[in-house]
Amino acid sequence: METVLRVDGLYKSYPGFSLENVTFSLNSGRIMGLIGKNGAGKSTTLKSILNMVHPQRGSVTMFEKNFHQNEKECKQRIGVVFGGIDFYPLKKLSTMTAVTRTFYKNWDQEQYQLYIKRFSLDENKKFKELSSGMKVKYLLTLALSHHAELLILDEPTSGLDPVSRDELLHIFRYVVKNEGCSILFSTHITSDLDRCADDITYIQNGKVLQSAEKETFLRSFEHLKTPQDTAPLTLEEIMLRTERSVWDETAV
Repeated sequence: METVLRVDGLYKSYPGFSLENVTFSLNSGRIMGLIGKNGAGKSTTLKSILNMVHPQRGSVTMFEKNFHQNEKECKQRIGVVFGGIDFYPLKKLSTMTAVTRTFYKNWDQEQYQLYIKRFSLDENKKFKELSSGMKVKYLLTLALSHHAELLILDEPTSGLDPVSRDELLHIFRYVVKNEGCSILFSTHITSDLDRCADDITYIQNGKVLQSAEKETFLRSFEHLKTPQDTAPLTLEEIMLRTERSVWDETAV
C-alpha cells in the first residue's frame, strides 16, 4: 500500500510550547483523524506539514517526495481546508473560483460543476453569505476540482450542526471511495472519527501519544478501563481519561 504522507520527527518551538518529534504516516485510500485537546498542537502540526510555519527539525514526505524540496509539485496534488476561515468574504464564489482555477494545471471544470450542483452551491453568492457548512463544502469543491489525491483538513466540522457534520462525514467516505483520495483531518469532535476514521493519531502537549489503525489504537488504551466498563472505550472516553490522568499527575 502506497504511503501518501510520512511525517518524521517534526520539531517546532514557540515560547511556552513546542512540537516534539511528531511522527506518523498515512497510507493511500485511508482517513486519519488527528485528535487532541485544544492547544495540543494539531493545527501547528498541519501548518508545519504544509510549510505554513517552518519546523526547526524533521521532514515531510508526500507522494514519496520530500515536500519542502518539491513543494510546488506536491501542492498540485493536495487540497487544504481550514475551518473558520473567511477569506475574500465580499467576493462571489464565481470570482473566487476563476482565480483559484488558474493555479492548478489539472483543474476539471466539469468536476467543479458536478460538486457545485451536488452541494447546492450558488456561485452568485458572496463567501460571507454562506453558512459554516456551505463554506466547508465550497472549499471541498475547490479541492476536489483539481483531483486532489490528499486532503488536509483542520477542524472542518467545528461549529457545524449534527446534520451538517453527518453530511460532511458521508462526503469524506464518498471521496475516498470514488475519487481515490486520502484524508488527514484534525478534530476535537471524536465522535466524528468513531464513524469515519481508519487511523488515529493522538497528540498531547505537542507529542504523539499514539498513532495506529483505529482498532489497534483503541486496544492500546485498554489499561484505562475500570471494572465497571463492560464495553470498549470510545475515543472520547480515551481522551477524557488520558487528559485527566495528566492533570492529576501535574496537580500532585
